[in-house]
This record gives sequence, structure tokens and C-alpha cells, in this order.
Amino acid sequence: MGLSNQLPKGLDEVDVIIAGGGTAGCIVASRLAEADPSLSVLVIEGGKDNYNVESIVHPALFLENLAPTTTTANFHKAKASKSLLGRESIVPTGGTLGGGSSINFMLYNRARAIDFDQWEQPGWSYKELLPFVKKLETFHGDDPKNVHGKSGKIHATFDNFRSEESQNAFLDAASKRGHATIPDLQDFGPEMGFSRSASWTSPDGRRSDTAHRYLHPLLHDGKHPNLHVLVEHNVERVLFDSSKRASGVEFSTNPRFATTGLAVPESVTSPMVQVRARKLVIVSAGAMGTPPVLERSGVGNPDILKKAGVDVVAAVPGVGHDYQDHNLTLISYKAKGIPPEKTNDTLMSGRKDRNAAISSNDFALSWNTCDVVGKIRPSDKEIDALGPEFRAMWDRDFKNYPERPLMLFGLLGMFIGDYSTLPDPEGQYFTIGDYTAYPYARGHLHITGPKSKDPLDFDVGFFDDAHDIDLKKQVYAYKTQREIVRRTSWFAGEVASMHPPFANDSKAAIVDGPLDTSTLEDVVYTAEDDAVLEEWLRGAVATTWHSLGTAKMGDVNKNGVLDARLNVHGVTSLKVVDLSVAPGNVACNTNSVALMIGEKGADIVLKDLGIVV
Repeated sequence: MGLSNQLPKGLDEVDVIIAGGGTAGCIVASRLAEADPSLSVLVIEGGKDNYNVESIVHPALFLENLAPTTTTANFHKAKASKSLLGRESIVPTGGTLGGGSSINFMLYNRARAIDFDQWEQPGWSYKELLPFVKKLETFHGDDPKNVHGKSGKIHATFDNFRSEESQNAFLDAASKRGHATIPDLQDFGPEMGFSRSASWTSPDGRRSDTAHRYLHPLLHDGKHPNLHVLVEHNVERVLFDSSKRASGVEFSTNPRFATTGLAVPESVTSPMVQVRARKLVIVSAGAMGTPPVLERSGVGNPDILKKAGVDVVAAVPGVGHDYQDHNLTLISYKAKGIPPEKTNDTLMSGRKDRNAAISSNDFALSWNTCDVVGKIRPSDKEIDALGPEFRAMWDRDFKNYPERPLMLFGLLGMFIGDYSTLPDPEGQYFTIGDYTAYPYARGHLHITGPKSKDPLDFDVGFFDDAHDIDLKKQVYAYKTQREIVRRTSWFAGEVASMHPPFANDSKAAIVDGPLDTSTLEDVVYTAEDDAVLEEWLRGAVATTWHSLGTAKMGDVNKNGVLDARLNVHGVTSLKVVDLSVAPGNVACNTNSVALMIGEKGADIVLKDLGIVV
């Protein structure tokens, strides 16, 4: 079969079925097919094939995958939230082969060692996971601590297009504010500060996603007839026999696609089809996709399943229970003195033709537009300024763990939004992304009916935590980045639409023009200013596309869904391998963790099937 959007006749039984061809699923499928030529593996992916799709392979075009007309992403609308001023948040996830690794920001940003140790799962400590982290990557940079990979399938490089002018300006300004410049902020060490960023791209300037790097080589080499990939089909549920053994899956054509690639009504799509699994079913549909598959299969909270009209196979209340995501705000600034080609505004605004750039092999297409990444903690003075509840949280969860950052940052060389709304749509801009390393708020994700077409009960939970701790983290982050950016040599003003609407007579008022950094003092915020800032944050905070934890490892009586071997509680021959398995959050862009989970999960499966020792 190879890869197809139609299931061939006669392929009604295989050894292993992988429900989902995302970041981790592609890794698992590749490792299994390579390890045992006699093992038949079927991947069922809801999205389309990603092979050589322009918006995927060219890093600078990544925002095209989030356009309303995209066929490479899925968009999940959450319920309205009082904490977010009544907004219905939208969370995008990978909707194509390769999943999030095919459409994400590609920022090379790894966790802290303590993040894995605090999962407290046997086999998942930092020391036990480091070999898998190194196995997956080829790191093009210095590695004095020997914590980076040298020969993995996924490339990470500093050497593609970047704006050294903006890097230098930002790092110099951050240094003047007391933030260190770290040579390698991704070495699992405890350092806090900012560093030049690398990206998950290969030296030829292309995205390094798991479909292109793991799966497609096997599909095209003619040596792996045991690997089958079915795209454009949704897995509805896992099938179980009378002993609660996972025996196969039921799936149907994704109604978004027809053989022509056009959207079609459900009435003309195929009926449900079943394929049997002789040995194992692996659900790898991501933190947003795995819980609905499990619940439609009868694995979850009995009350939720019964309400949705699904028979209970195994009572596992934790399914979909602990949705979490890094909270993100984006703040934009005007730039001056940067060469026109050293921001991505010309391409994003349409002033540079994207097709011409592709035809000319413009090397700027290799840029994910992020030049600096940061991990920082507040000072004691800043902690106390955020109130006694914040201080209590800090003393409990951060004071004795100096390697845990409070906030993460990224410097982006572009405006993220509609250029036509800007006073100067042909200007140059920078955007700062602030995102919360360890949010306290939790949401949920549950089915409301037995079919994939039924709407989800989805609550992001942003800013719903006690004492508004997550909100106060963003208050600290906004004030911190603003002081740094105002001191950069390229600062030319603040984009009013991307900042709080402070009163014009306030000392915190938005600045429309350069500042004299030699006499610049810190902004003084009144209680009224803080109220404006907090209100703006509630209206601005959004997803970082870092959903995780919705089918986590742990005790079933403590909302755990899996054991440490990734087996689903209460049934057999069913595993989950994706970001939903993470028991706790991580101080990084989560693609690096999804990649590691894919490699670790593949190793577990190979050993449990007796293919390797």
C-alpha cells in the first residue's frame, strides 16, 4: 500500500495499528517498521499527506498553516470563559501527516532536567530519557556538556537565515537589565537568561518534521512493504473483544476531504470501516485528539460516557481531565535601523511574493523568524510586588528549585497579525512572545456524543486558577519585556493595538517613537494601570499550541490514564504515545518533548512486543 487516501482491498488485519500520524506517531511507525520487516504496521491519519507541501517545508511560511482556509491544521473552539472576558479560545493542532511537527514554530527549545524528574514515573527520569533525547536529533552547534544528539533524524541548527542585528540589540538591552546571555539555554542546565535561538530545521533550510524525516524515507525506499499509511481518515474508536483486549479500530473518511481534496458533505463519505490488530493498538492522536478517541471507545469517566451515549469498557476518570497549555501573549513594536531583509515583514505582508521567493530559492525561507529565546525568573522585589499569594506560591514551587523558570520568551522578527490594520503597513516590526512555563490552571476535553462529528466539551481553563497566579505571571512578563525592548537600538515605538490601552496621561502610556535610552527610567505603573493591564491580558492571552497532559501517566485513582509502559488502565493491548501522556508541564516548546515521547514510546513498544531486548 505505501501511502494512500484509500484503504486497499484485503488490508483488513495488521499487527499494529497506530491511530494518528502526528509527531510521535510517525516516529513509532518508522521505528517499528525498520526493526522488524515481518511486522505489519498501519498508520491512520485524519489529515492529508504533507510531502513537499510548500507551507510545511519552508519554515518562513509557517503562518500559512494557521490561515482559515488551511487544510494542514485542525481548529478546536473552547467554551466561553468569564476569566477571558467571555471569549471562546481557539486552539489549533496539526491536521496533516507529521502533526504539530509539520506546522509548528520549529523553535528548538528543550525542557529542564527537573521537569522529567518531577513526573515521578519509573523509566522517565531525566537520566533515563537523555539517551532518547540525543537519539532523535542532529544538533549543529557546540556541545561541551555532551547533551545534544549528533546523528539523529531531526536536525536543529543555528546556521540558517537569522537577523544578527536584532539578536545583538536585544541581548545587549537584556544584559543592561541584568539578564545574562547564555551560550546554550537548551543544555538542560539551571541557567536563566536569553540566548540566540536554534530551530528544528536542516542545513538545507527545510523544516525537520517527523513525517519527512522518519516516515517518508521508508515509504519511498521500496524496502518496507510492511509499512502502510492511510491519510484523510478519522479513527472513530478502538474496538475491544470480550476480554477488554484492543482488537482493532473503526474509522471513516474525513468529511473535510474527497479524493479531489475538496471539502465534501458527510452524506457522500464512506461508511465506518474496521481493521483488526493482531498484536497492538496505539493511539497517537495528540493531547487534543487522543481523549475523544478513548472516550468514544468506552474508556473514560463513566458519567461522561453514559451522557454521551457510549457504553463503558473501562472506568478511567482521568481521560481528558487535565488539559493544560502554556499561556501566550504577543506584544509588537516598531523597528528602525534594521536592514529590510532582516525582518520577515516583507514576506508576511505580501510585499515580497512568496511564489517568487520559492522559485528563486530565497534563503530567507529557511527562517522561522525567531532570533532570541529566554527563560527567566523574577527578583524578590518583583515577587513581593505581585502580592502575598504569589509569594506563597513562589516559596512553595520555585524558591527551592532555582532551575525552574517562571516565564519563557521569544523574539520574533515580524508583526503577527493583519498588516492592513497597521498605521504603516510597509514598516518593520518585532513581536515578543511571553508564555508561562508552568501554568496552574487546568481545563478539560470531553466528548458529547459517540461520533467524531459530535462537538467537544472543551474548556481551556486559562486564568481560572486560584488567586490569579497565572495572570500575575503575565503581568510580570509584560513589564519585563517592555523594559528590555525600549532599550534596544532598533526600538521605534509600540504598536498600540498590541498593548494595553493605558490612559494617555499615564506614565505607562504607549510610546509612538524612539526613546533616549541614556535617560530612560523604568515605567511606573499605578493601580489603575495594573487594572488596565490585567483586563487587557484577559482579552489577549491565547494558546501556545502546547496542549498536553490529557491522558497522563499515573495512578488511575489520581486521574492517571496510563501506566509507565504507556498501557491504558483497565484494558489490554492498548497504548498511548503522544503529548497527552505527560504528567506535568515542561519549561520549553513542547515539540522537543513530543519527539522524545515518540522515541521512548517506540522503545517501549519494541520491547513489549519482544522485538528488541
